[in-house]
Amino acid sequence: MTRTLALSAALGLALAAGGAHAQTMRFMTGPQGGSWYPLGGAIQSIVEKAVPGSSVQVAPGAGISNVRGIQEGKAELGFGNGVSSVDGVAGREPFKSKQDNVCQVATLYFQYFHMVALTSAGVANVGDLKGKALTTQQKGNTGEQMVRDVLKVYGLDYGKLAKVNHGSYNDSVDQLKDGHAQVFGLITTVPASAVMDLAAARDVRVLEVPDDKLRALQQINAGYDKRVIKAGSYPKQDKDIQTIGTWTHLIASCKLPEDQVYRITKALAENIPTLGAVVAAVKEISVKDMAIDIGVPYHPGALKYYKEAKVK
Repeated sequence: MTRTLALSAALGLALAAGGAHAQTMRFMTGPQGGSWYPLGGAIQSIVEKAVPGSSVQVAPGAGISNVRGIQEGKAELGFGNGVSSVDGVAGREPFKSKQDNVCQVATLYFQYFHMVALTSAGVANVGDLKGKALTTQQKGNTGEQMVRDVLKVYGLDYGKLAKVNHGSYNDSVDQLKDGHAQVFGLITTVPASAVMDLAAARDVRVLEVPDDKLRALQQINAGYDKRVIKAGSYPKQDKDIQTIGTWTHLIASCKLPEDQVYRITKALAENIPTLGAVVAAVKEISVKDMAIDIGVPYHPGALKYYKEAKVK
């Protein structure tokens, strides 16, 4: 009887030890209708295969709220936008303190700011938005922060618009189709599926962000960078359009074990084609690109892999 109890206890300890390696990682992605949510699903599958015993729970999120979520222990993984993440690490607005539990895992691709107006609205540039109805994402989303920054350099704010709606990309597209909004602000890839959906139903114009406004924006946040949406990216777009943007990157809690993040980073590097099948912009990256320093401290596990790969 004593021997049976001892064996049972030993078995229980073994099972407990095995279970200790299992961990559910909460992964904050982006709004439905954008590129982050499906990309998060692809990363979930890759990580669960690469890190034995782990599971990943994918949830919607946004650039600013994801940084806060990781800092506050509500998530272990998340997508970030470089401009917002650097603000968080530095403790600048809209963050109230330094986000010191946020670590860099991988830089993934560049996102483009879009300010899309219905052609019927008669809007030639952002300065024409006074008195117009705008739709954008919820506060806590980098795209919404960028909308406010762009309005600011034109001497505008929400109070000078007729109406401002906040919702998902899908909500925004529906609002423009139904005539409840005239302008749509977002940050995403090119071509943006939400903009293509809208352009299939309505004539639209993507507004430019010229050099003088770029310089003013860089005074607000040095992370803003110039990008060009090539002619033909959208229906009836017959010329290049200058805009701004920022890097999308994967962040993690600095408290995650080094070996775990090392495995995650290695798995992502080995599965770039899989990620590129979900977001075309990822097809173009290399391991060296993943290791780009955007101003957020590297997680030791990610840095270990990049040093092994000789890109750091």
